[in-house]
Amino acid sequence: MTDKFEQTNTQFEQAMGECRALFEKKLHDYKASWRILRPSALTDQLFIKAKRIRSLEIKKESMVGEGIRPEFIALINYGIVGLIQLNKGFADTVDISNKEAMALYDQYAREALELMKRKNHDYDEAWRGMRVSSYTDFILTKIERIKEIENLEGETLVSEGIDANYMDIINYAVFGVIKLTE
Repeated sequence: MTDKFEQTNTQFEQAMGECRALFEKKLHDYKASWRILRPSALTDQLFIKAKRIRSLEIKKESMVGEGIRPEFIALINYGIVGLIQLNKGFADTVDISNKEAMALYDQYAREALELMKRKNHDYDEAWRGMRVSSYTDFILTKIERIKEIENLEGETLVSEGIDANYMDIINYAVFGVIKLTE
């Protein structure tokens, strides 16, 4: 049983490493320009990426030439940006260095990995038996939940917060990357 969990942990870390490398390159090109995004704009960006995945899954063809896997990678990176923004709030200008942005990225990537390990233990690798399209639908559901929590200005009665939804989006998207890599 340990072997399958270790395989998942390794695959998760490899997928996150690929996402981190892209994030770092984009930081070089754009700096932390995403610091300007307000919560609603970030939620809409996640929505656009997830809707595109669903559209490509249904239509089976891309007119732009980019596939589903890069969109899952974008969801992972925007999910981490979301966690950073929740922690720091949005800014009117780029107010953090690339080094600080990468340190925050690494912190939330580690937290996502640790959460995945705990959930994967309890759910016993259930994600491996799921379809990639289910990850997409779950991600879209999480985004809808974030929109509602934003509309309620965070005043929920029993629900997990926006941060938990971002973590779930990251983890489902990583599973999508892994499945599309295998």
